[in-house]
Amino acid sequence: MESRSSPPIPRILGVLGGVASGKSAAARFLAGEGGQVVSADAIVQQLLDGKEAVKVLSARFGAAVLDPEGGLDRGHLARLVFDPETGEEARRALEGWTHPRVRARILARIEEARREGVPRIVLDVPLLLETDAESGLARLCHVLVFVATADEIRDRRGQQYRCWPAGEVARRETAQLPLKEKRERADHVLSNDKTLEELETACRRLMAQIEAD
Repeated sequence: MESRSSPPIPRILGVLGGVASGKSAAARFLAGEGGQVVSADAIVQQLLDGKEAVKVLSARFGAAVLDPEGGLDRGHLARLVFDPETGEEARRALEGWTHPRVRARILARIEEARREGVPRIVLDVPLLLETDAESGLARLCHVLVFVATADEIRDRRGQQYRCWPAGEVARRETAQLPLKEKRERADHVLSNDKTLEELETACRRLMAQIEAD
């Protein structure tokens, strides 16, 4: 009888989807008990809290990006990055500093998980596909999962939970790959148009399917 090969440890999943689609919630549910989520957004926030970020980004963008306490004014920084006229240049400058550092921390966490015997890691990286040519993170994933959420629901969530104006979700997505392409690249699709409880149930079912393969 032919023996079945053991799954990789850790098994690495990547979560894809649009802005405000619920990727972070899906990542948490997919990780489940014993698994770990690696959040690029959380790493960026840690980086932006550091003195190096204050020094580098204030030198690049000027003192206007600093708050009264001398830290980074993230709201002002976001407005620069998503400005229709100057945003592309600002975004490239910001990402040129953050992306290599985020990648290094993610790779370090994966290696740490491997040593610890963590069964699975879920990468919650908003630009997982967009940055793959330079980071190679998507290619590390054994499974890619797309979180599908209706546009009107995502826009409403952006307004309700992030205090964004109507249309902000669509505006921020102009710098990303089309959702159709992300969905086509995924191995599995999860619907997140309803409740968190239903999303959790769907994630549990999907993980059972993935682990059975």
